[in-house]
Amino acid sequence: MTPLALLQESLGALVDTREASLEEARADRSGHSAAGRPLAVVHAERVEHVQETLRIATATRTPVVVRGAGTGLAGAANAGTGEIVLSTRRMTAIREVRPDDLLAVVEPGILNAELNAALAAHGLWWPPDPASRDISTVGGNIATGAGGLLCAKYGVVREAVLGVDLVLADGRLLHLGHRSVKGVTGLDLTSLVIGSEGTLGVVVGATLKLRRLVPGETCTVTATFPGVRSAAAASAAVTAAGVQPAIMELMDAASLTAVHALLALPAPTPGAAQLTIQTDGPAAGVEAETIAGILRAHDGVTIVSRDRDEGERLLAVRRSMHAAMAALGTTLIEDVSVPRSAMPAMFDEIARIEREYGLTIPTVAHAGDGNLHPNFIFDGPETPPNVWAAADELFRAAIALGGTLTGEHGIGVLKRRWLAAELGDDQWELQRRIAAVFDPLGILNPGKVFDPDA
Repeated sequence: MTPLALLQESLGALVDTREASLEEARADRSGHSAAGRPLAVVHAERVEHVQETLRIATATRTPVVVRGAGTGLAGAANAGTGEIVLSTRRMTAIREVRPDDLLAVVEPGILNAELNAALAAHGLWWPPDPASRDISTVGGNIATGAGGLLCAKYGVVREAVLGVDLVLADGRLLHLGHRSVKGVTGLDLTSLVIGSEGTLGVVVGATLKLRRLVPGETCTVTATFPGVRSAAAASAAVTAAGVQPAIMELMDAASLTAVHALLALPAPTPGAAQLTIQTDGPAAGVEAETIAGILRAHDGVTIVSRDRDEGERLLAVRRSMHAAMAALGTTLIEDVSVPRSAMPAMFDEIARIEREYGLTIPTVAHAGDGNLHPNFIFDGPETPPNVWAAADELFRAAIALGGTLTGEHGIGVLKRRWLAAELGDDQWELQRRIAAVFDPLGILNPGKVFDPDA
């Protein structure tokens, strides 16, 4: 029997071969689409469905691409010719919430925002805060090692997961990690799985490390600067001063102008860049005033608000960035990180690349942790060669400044050709061999991350 016939015989109506479903599974939010059509989409509803799909895939040597909500930005969950799409989007249960232990056990398909809405009733929250929190799944957050706006103070996904339930390529179920705060038994396979982009196994459950809701007020500081370099220098000064805001977001002139146009807001001052900073907790007011003083000393025109709703309206400008870029054309949304002190130098590099390639590269940054998102805008579905050439320089500049190719989006297909440039040949080969231990047949997300021919 064919792989499709075996799937249909075993899983029945969970196997979806509708043209619209297959077409949707080819692409994510990166703008990249895989070549051809996948074989089918399996809408798993239980762990057993995942296991059976992988047993059939192993028996028939059929590649499998794991998919959540499809909101990724690196092409890691895009499926092409002859591949099985294993969707965990229907696995949305919150199996357990333990306020006394500050943990929850959840299935991978639950949306980040839906989880936090449920946890709020217990006075708890899960800190990872990607800009896509309303539409991205917890499983997708784990697969990509997602970050977001709150990372500088509250950490990234890797720091908020105690354990994962992982189904291997042959259908075996592993329980990795622990429920205790501490645990160093053996190798840390949980951390290895986080950010592995579906190449090691399928996450079917996660034990999450929670926090209690932050007491006190939330204050928002906004400051506009004559240019992006002065805004970056001001953000670095905030970090150097030892103040710890919950959020510190930077928008350059091009991104700020695009978002204002999308939201029908008054046009900003030409060339102006903006910092939006939030402080929270009992010391929020004092910290906000301290930050405001630093920003004013760096020529920032600064306003402090203690109104929580006003703060959310101000942050909505930053959260509208992706929509604003999409309104301009096809977008290659990039994701490099550098040490926070190197942010002004990285913006200098972006300006140089803009001049040399005749491009405008709208850029926003999680300035609190040095994670920049430069955007390349072009017409048509294919990324032009000059854009890839400019991106190549951008990636190499970030690495030269002590940074990395990706802070939170992952490698997927879009950055695999540069992976060895950062890791070095020996580490690249070691990581590829580790992946092969988990997936000896190479059926999990083939062509993603570790592709020697990319």
